[in-house]
Amino acid sequence: MNHPEQMYTYHYWANQTLLNRIKELPAAVLREEVNTSFPTIAQAFGHIYAVESVWYQVLNGARMQDALEMCMPLEKETLQHSADQFANDFAQLAEQYREWLRSQDDLDRTILLENPYAGTRHTRLSEIVLHVVNHGTYHRGNVSAMLRQLGHASTMNDYSLFWYQEAGDSINLSK
Repeated sequence: MNHPEQMYTYHYWANQTLLNRIKELPAAVLREEVNTSFPTIAQAFGHIYAVESVWYQVLNGARMQDALEMCMPLEKETLQHSADQFANDFAQLAEQYREWLRSQDDLDRTILLENPYAGTRHTRLSEIVLHVVNHGTYHRGNVSAMLRQLGHASTMNDYSLFWYQEAGDSINLSK
């Protein structure tokens, strides 16, 4: 497994780990409002999912503007999802990423990325994958803080913990 693929596998594992913790809590926790980056945990997960979907489209040749228009509505469409539904959404998207990653001969290949918010630059495919992972890590931190504000403990989902998980070496992205 190459480094971007391993990092994406970690990203999927971390999302599932945090969602499994949320499944242990009352279902209402996803929609309880807090004063932080996102009003609710469901909105945070919806954002992670929508942005990850945007980048998947870009990796498959879509213009970023088109990918944004196609995928960002997912933020609102997922607002009423349960933790199980989010877990399934991420599992399906992870399977698509896994297939894409395995089909790539050169993750150092560059594409011209026209980001409507930041400008145009040549970007390696591997950079995009690592951005997806980094973006997810950032927002899982938001979710952990939100859980604490709501009076619940979060759970560890650090990359270093992933190293030591038995499933870490042989994780199946389709689950």
